[in-house]
Amino acid sequence: MSRWRTWLNRGDVSRFRTWFQLAAFALLVYGGSAAVDLSNNLPTFACPFAGDERGGTCFLFPLQHMLNVKLARSAVGALIGLSMSLLTFVVWFAVLNKAWCGWLCPLGTVQDWITRLRQRLGVRGSEYSEATFRRLSAIKYFFLLLVVIPPLGVANSLFGLPRLPHDAGATWCQLCPARTLLPLFTGRTSELAIDFSTTTMVVLSSLGLLMLGVFLVGSFVKRRFFCLLCPMSALQHLFGRLALLRLSKDGARCTRCGNCARACDIGIPEIATDLETTNMTTSNCMLCLKCVAVCPETDCLQATFVGFPVYRATAAGFFARMGESGLVAPKAGLGNASQVGNGEKHS
Repeated sequence: MSRWRTWLNRGDVSRFRTWFQLAAFALLVYGGSAAVDLSNNLPTFACPFAGDERGGTCFLFPLQHMLNVKLARSAVGALIGLSMSLLTFVVWFAVLNKAWCGWLCPLGTVQDWITRLRQRLGVRGSEYSEATFRRLSAIKYFFLLLVVIPPLGVANSLFGLPRLPHDAGATWCQLCPARTLLPLFTGRTSELAIDFSTTTMVVLSSLGLLMLGVFLVGSFVKRRFFCLLCPMSALQHLFGRLALLRLSKDGARCTRCGNCARACDIGIPEIATDLETTNMTTSNCMLCLKCVAVCPETDCLQATFVGFPVYRATAAGFFARMGESGLVAPKAGLGNASQVGNGEKHS
């Protein structure tokens, strides 16, 4: 067991994650062709608009339909169905936590592909100021309200306001870039057109195309841009205390070298600056574990499952990985730790 742990902690988690993402993308986008159906309540963007080829469905899609009920005693049956679906979502989420974002989400994988394209073109990524980072991080909760409020507003008069048009019942799905982008991988281009069937659909489908443009441009300029705005990430964070897989930090071992924040695809500053918090799986974290891989302080950062360490930072693993990448000589001192990064600035 000790030898296996040493091998794991010295391994290249980023390389393994790349292949895992590819397999997950194939499963979630094309798995239905092989009769794979994980569920309709997955905590990741497995978009139903991609067609029957998909291997599961994003929970936000059925959630909006189940919320389209009158708030009355007659809604008890619908609430029971919603509770069962939510329970399935929570069970899926509890096992992998935010790793659904960093390792399995097809939309996240596409963002990583866009980043690799930019890097191959030699275009340098930009950085967030801390204030901008905070403001963008709050948008995900506004988008989560767009998941919940419009379906309720279709079936009910909320706050005395008129009921919303029926076509507003799945507002978020019309805006989500996954709706327009992921079907392209199954040969469907119909979602790229504006829907002129009703005024509501004209507005929503036009905004959806605008969101796609923001997604593509933002993802090209900044790594994992959309993950800061993602309502699925906001919903996941509400159940974060139930998750079994976590990113843990021992602040007493941290030297604040900043490697973790520079390696972080989201650019989370707290991972480097917060020496008090033990559970570092924030609402923006996607558990890609790059921060663990570039940490030179043994046991400072580690991924734990039910408290058991499954991947942890070690000095030996750090120097082995940096030596293989050519960034730092394997026998160099810790002063070279600040050299770790990918040539891009992050807050």
